[in-house]
Amino acid sequence: MTHEVEDIEIQLLLEALFQRYHYDFRHYARASIKRRLLQARSHFGLPSITALQERVLHDAEMLPRLLGFLTVQVSEMFRDPSYFRALREQVLPHLRTFPSLKVWIAGCSAGEEVYSLAILFREEGLLDRTLFYATDINPDALRAAEAGVYPLDRIRKFTENHQKSGGRSSLSDYYTADYGRAVFDKSLRSNVVFSDHSLVTDAVFGEMHLISCRNVMIYFDRDLQDRAVGLFRDSLIRNGFLGIGSKESLRFSRHAGAFVDFVPEEKIYRRRDA
Repeated sequence: MTHEVEDIEIQLLLEALFQRYHYDFRHYARASIKRRLLQARSHFGLPSITALQERVLHDAEMLPRLLGFLTVQVSEMFRDPSYFRALREQVLPHLRTFPSLKVWIAGCSAGEEVYSLAILFREEGLLDRTLFYATDINPDALRAAEAGVYPLDRIRKFTENHQKSGGRSSLSDYYTADYGRAVFDKSLRSNVVFSDHSLVTDAVFGEMHLISCRNVMIYFDRDLQDRAVGLFRDSLIRNGFLGIGSKESLRFSRHAGAFVDFVPEEKIYRRRDA
């Protein structure tokens, strides 16, 4: 089969997903989507992308399984510890001046960043006055995030990251070990709203003080990146903060003028007061 035919099949499958289930991957970076669809085709033992399309159109139970391939669920707690240290030392002193706070974790995956921020805000005395919105398009990821259960063998790395981020306590204070799993304290998510939200098709979350969306936009094409950055701009209060991934940039976005560098080395920006 030629690459040209394969590319047509992929385009048709993405259109079918949008028309049938309203999941829009049509403006994701094509090379990444193609790689993941080929992995899915191989995993399900199907001869072609067209066969994968037929399966997902006629078997609704196939959709969440395919979403597992199309949405990247790779993260860890306090990933890139210097990012969280910058939030702790340079952003939170500004946020502390507000009587209440709203934080949006966009593309929350299985929740590692949600719990990282909840722990950070608790250590800085801000958790009780903060409402977190944790969003993703993958329902299985959202369920995992809300459960807050992770394999115990991941905790060593989580703990190292927490300490490097300037953690003021032991990470073990926030979870209990149970049959090879770490179960995080329910109080950490008492102020968290877990919600399905697509940066591709859905609207803004208003009056946010901080938005953290890391390693999500690298999978978007330029037009979709622009849409996402526009959503973030419109969702932030004036002088609100935006954190993105280390491999991402606002430089080429048509909305770049709405932001100023705040901690450039950690890709933390601030919305202009205008």
